[in-house]
Amino acid sequence: MHAWRGAKRLVAATIGAALLTSQAGVGLAQTSDLVSQTAFRVCADPANYPMSSEDGTGYENRLAELFAAKLELPVDYTWYPMATGFIRNTLRANRCDVVMGYAQGHELVLNTNHYFTSAYVLVVPKDGPLAGVEALSDPALQGSSLGVVAGSPPATHIARHGLVAKARPYHLMVDRRYESPGPDMLASLKAGEIDGALLWGPIGGPLVKEGYPEFKVIPLIHEELPPRLFYRITMGVRQGEKVWQRQLNSLIRRNQDEINAILREAGVPLLEDFGTSVLDSGQ
Repeated sequence: MHAWRGAKRLVAATIGAALLTSQAGVGLAQTSDLVSQTAFRVCADPANYPMSSEDGTGYENRLAELFAAKLELPVDYTWYPMATGFIRNTLRANRCDVVMGYAQGHELVLNTNHYFTSAYVLVVPKDGPLAGVEALSDPALQGSSLGVVAGSPPATHIARHGLVAKARPYHLMVDRRYESPGPDMLASLKAGEIDGALLWGPIGGPLVKEGYPEFKVIPLIHEELPPRLFYRITMGVRQGEKVWQRQLNSLIRRNQDEINAILREAGVPLLEDFGTSVLDSGQ
């Protein structure tokens, strides 16, 4: 799922309402036999809070409940760590039918239309010297120690701006039952071990909203050189499952306001589609 793996292209589609409401007949007949008709089968990491969690507290859990309710089906999870082999051992193994959050354009899955856009963020103390920073090129960051997930897009930017020497790296591909870069990085920031934390916004935003009122979340939307730091997030289904994809597209289109409300309540930074501005919080 992870958005920092990148997305290469925009895939946009619009569909008619009949594709959503067709629970039988032609539409159902065209759906692969691999897609369950008795449950909304979700592939998810059991320990990827604030996104997904086996106890149901992640915002992707809430999105799954929303979509299942619209389909009048129960949610059924297949749990597997979001690390190497996740898609192979869940979606491709036909144990489940949808990944709730996946970067648009990733070749391992067939993407639905995107349902939100977000960006990497810089998390800093609200009252600290970095609270006014808006871009990683800001001279105020020189000499600072930044936490960064190794191999993620912000790592390239801090290398470009000479910030690597004092940076603290955190692992990218981990089993979050045992190691969790987001919470670990914010704990280091709170302890004063680093001056700022570079996190994927849909992870950092909710964690800060829930437990760190003294921190400020700054979406990094002003970087001019690649790699880009914003991504459009879709749901992922098996390659070839075009009817299932279109049914989910219709659900997204019809329920975008409810989707946005869940994401905003969680604290996910939402951007307009091209990542140039932050959407109004609606609060």
